[in-house]
Amino acid sequence: MQNFDYQTPTRLVFGKGVIEKLPEVMAQFGKRILLTYGGGSIKKIGLYQKVLELLKGYEIVELSGIQPNPKYDPSVLDGVRLCKEHNIDVILAVGGGSVLDCSKAIAAGAKYDGDPWDLISYKVKAQAALPIVDIITLAATGSEYDTYGVISRTETNDKIGYGDPLLYPHTSFLDPVFTFSVSRKQTAAGIADAMNHTMEQYFTADTTLLNDGFCESMLRSLMVNGRKCLENPEEYTARAEMMLACTYGCNGILSLGNSPSGWPCHGIEHALSAYYDITHGEGLAIITPRWMRHILSERTLPRFVKYGINVFGIDPALPEREIAEKAIEETYRFFESIGIPMHLREMGIDSSRLDEMAHHIAVNEGLENAYVPLSEQDIKEILTESL
Repeated sequence: MQNFDYQTPTRLVFGKGVIEKLPEVMAQFGKRILLTYGGGSIKKIGLYQKVLELLKGYEIVELSGIQPNPKYDPSVLDGVRLCKEHNIDVILAVGGGSVLDCSKAIAAGAKYDGDPWDLISYKVKAQAALPIVDIITLAATGSEYDTYGVISRTETNDKIGYGDPLLYPHTSFLDPVFTFSVSRKQTAAGIADAMNHTMEQYFTADTTLLNDGFCESMLRSLMVNGRKCLENPEEYTARAEMMLACTYGCNGILSLGNSPSGWPCHGIEHALSAYYDITHGEGLAIITPRWMRHILSERTLPRFVKYGINVFGIDPALPEREIAEKAIEETYRFFESIGIPMHLREMGIDSSRLDEMAHHIAVNEGLENAYVPLSEQDIKEILTESL
């Protein structure tokens, strides 16, 4: 079991109607708020108007139009500029993980005099950041309970996971009702995203029985409740459990004491969505079973056997290799069954840039240090199998 140093300062306010506590939380920070959101879904569900009503008397500056796979230019740069021009006291992010990821980069950039990319690329360590409060409307990324955000820079095809302890949200409001209107496509992508977050922490060399149990129950919960959400989008209990499972996905609690995994599927998918701007969860669903097949060996076999028995209920009396192969096939079939396209060609991706992407991943993602080290050739083979 590995040493660790862990602290999660974020306050989670979970359940129906919890947004009524928003004025109490925002009163701690000052009167100037940067309100960040995406394409307008918060207006369709009435959340935008509710926020404005609850925050009467505040000076609210808006940054809208934040995209999935949030962009450094214009969103991060525009947000930093607005914070500095209006002397913003606090950021209120309302939407999904992309809005919050972008807001984290803005929060650090607003307190930095240089190019914010210096911070995102880890050239410079942030010394301060604006406080962040969020209201989450999409269960997927877990950004509401961690320090991380992922930012894309289109002109260089970079998609970087940026994290800093200064970027934990102060308070996250999680009302499952706000996820009722999420589309089937995005619900399925959120399920896949959270499942892969869990798998990235499960497939490691040094694990504990406790953490294995956390991860296995997370995966079972996401599959059972994810299906229920797709069948009945307004089933509160299923939406609530899925939302909480997604929240736990990336804050480290699933892997305390484990050895690091390198997050190889994320490393590969970041290039796919940087080059082609595809939906992150869908890209992960496509990559994950191909990565599993690629790394299955005598060394990794016991891990896949445990995964197959405890997550999918595969008969433990079967030969170990058969259990492992069935587990990988079950992973593929689950993603397929919830409507995710399982080939890159279905996403508009062909073989023309695979060499370029494989090289980009090998140089930038550190996958030589993954649970099973991946060379540029390994990455190319996984991408090719995913076509």
